[in-house]
Order: sequence, then C-alpha cells, then structure tokens
Amino acid sequence: MNQVSTHDLSRWLDATLQPQRFRDYCPNGLQVEGKDSIRHIITGVTASQALLEAAAERGADAVLVHHGWFWKNEDPCIRGPKRRRLALALENQLNLFAYHLPLDAHPTLGNNAQLARVLGFEPDRDADGNPLTCGPDGLVWLGRSRGANSLGELGAQINNSLHRQPLVVGNPQQPVSRIAWCTGGAQSMMQAAVDAGAEVYITGEASEPTFHLAQETGCGFIAAGHHATERYGVQALGQAIATEFGIRVEFIDLDNPI
Repeated sequence: MNQVSTHDLSRWLDATLQPQRFRDYCPNGLQVEGKDSIRHIITGVTASQALLEAAAERGADAVLVHHGWFWKNEDPCIRGPKRRRLALALENQLNLFAYHLPLDAHPTLGNNAQLARVLGFEPDRDADGNPLTCGPDGLVWLGRSRGANSLGELGAQINNSLHRQPLVVGNPQQPVSRIAWCTGGAQSMMQAAVDAGAEVYITGEASEPTFHLAQETGCGFIAAGHHATERYGVQALGQAIATEFGIRVEFIDLDNPI
C-alpha cells in the first residue's frame, strides 16, 4: 500500500489551499501531529468524537476535516469533550488536518465550487476564468442557476439535491436569474450579496436579522443546512489527495441537521 509522509502531505495541502491568504477563526493545517507516515485518511465535515472513533476503528492514520479545533475565543482548557477528543487522537496517533476558510474558497476543490457542481449553479467568471466573488476574502460566489427560474423552484431543486428541506424566505414566484452563495454559517454576508445585485442568497444557516434583510431588500434567502452545504469540498480534496499520492481516502458522512 502506498504511503506519504505527514510532512509531505502537510506541505502539499498548504500549497494547494494557501491558508496564509485568509484571516480565519482557527489554525489551518496540521492541528494535531500523529504518525510520521500516512496510508489511510478519513475525511469528514467536523472533527467530532464520533468521526475520530470511526477513524480509529478503521485503522486510519489521519483525519481531514473542514471544522477542526482551537477556535478563536473558545475556552482553551483541555477538559470535557475537548479532552476526550484530543485523548482519542493522541492514543491512536491520528494526524488531524483541518482547513476552514481556505477550503470554502478554493476555486475547484472548495465548498462553494463543489456546491455549485452539486446544485447545478453556473458561476460568473472574470476574463481569466476565475469565479466572480464578493464579501470578506471573496467568500461569496456569484452566478446563475441552471434549471430553476423562481425562488420556489430553486428551493425544490436544493431539497432534491441535498436531501434536506431548506428554509426559504421570500416570494416563491420571485425570479432568481442572478444568485449568490456561500456555504456554512455565512448568513452575515447576505448584505454583500444584495449589494452585488443578487436576487437570492443561499447559505447554510439563518439568524434572526436575516429574515428582515430579505423582506426589506426583496432578495430571497435560502438556508440549506450548514453541514449539508459543506459535505462536498472535503470529499473533493480527499479525492485529489488519493490521486496525487495513491493512498486510501475514505469519506464518512455523520449527519447533522443544523
């Protein structure tokens, strides 16, 4: 079975995702060091205890996720669930790789790019072929929806593709020729989508002010699930690793209704 050194994989991931470009809420890259070499990686959305247990049961050498550990402003004390997660990783010598905003933004492997693929969105692009974006760090993508002409049709399309009933705010008959999207908990970026001329903004979560912003601007809003919208980037990244290094990469989807 092929293997790659932890150092070489870490260097490749950093070169591919370029975390230094982002002002993030957590460290990106190798968060917990385990074995020196890697033959088997488990990928998932979040480094929960359940995902780590699944990785240990399968004899994996590393876990690669979108939501890792050590978030800004969290309690730094290692106790309770945090202690149990860390103890599990160390006991099984699991390397933990996590990439947050860099995985959202990557132009082909990222969550926004992969959600567009799954939902049939056509990103707008500049003269060099790069996706047109807006908002902080260019995290909100702009484009058009193929096959959905109204807000109601778009909600149904998302439901069918993600197998999750989305929250839809706005007139179901409203046209949605120009759309904006950002996966996960990006509801606070809706104003950037409105300013860019989007007729609907799609993200993962909703908060109380989102409803009023949608009502008062006439921009439709869809919350399609934080977990549901962020399942695809880490899968694409895992497939790229398998292709590059010839090692085993396995995605585990531990459902989360949020």
